[in-house]
Amino acid sequence: MTELEKLKAGETYDYRDPEVQQAHVRAVQLCDRFNASERTELALREEILRELFGSLGKNPFVEKNIRIDYGFNMRAGDNLFINYDCVFLDVAPITFGDNVFIAPQCGFYSVNHPMDAVVRRTGVEYGKPITVGSDVWIGGHVTVCPGVTIGDNVVIGAGSVVVHDIPSDSVAAGNPARVVKSLPSRKA
Repeated sequence: MTELEKLKAGETYDYRDPEVQQAHVRAVQLCDRFNASERTELALREEILRELFGSLGKNPFVEKNIRIDYGFNMRAGDNLFINYDCVFLDVAPITFGDNVFIAPQCGFYSVNHPMDAVVRRTGVEYGKPITVGSDVWIGGHVTVCPGVTIGDNVVIGAGSVVVHDIPSDSVAAGNPARVVKSLPSRKA
């Protein structure tokens, strides 16, 4: 397998590989085009997002200064809202359900590096998927770490660091984020 194929398969890969770097540069250039576009250029902005994301539902709305590592591992349902200055390190899939609202300056980091410093120096890394359900509101400055699943109908409080799964129908906050309140189940 090539290093890019390893990345896409969720295996440990060398991020310095030229093909991997080319995929990253492509995503950076698409983000740069998006971030340079005018807010009134809705069709152009959506076209760029659709080229960047692996899959994207209806009615996406994304503010400027989005940063995405590769793009092909980004998936979102309908009515995705991403506010200013958000970062998505999509080494592994980052998946959002329908009606997800992401506040400014949030980070979703699916990338992981080896704990052993000697191995880490070799340039290898790997990812663990992040999954966010439907009807989720992520507050400002939230960090979501590799391997986390956030259920449906969840609110994550501003400034939280999500290192463990969060069940559906709950409010979570803190560092590390913990469930602080249950919400009535939504059956739409």
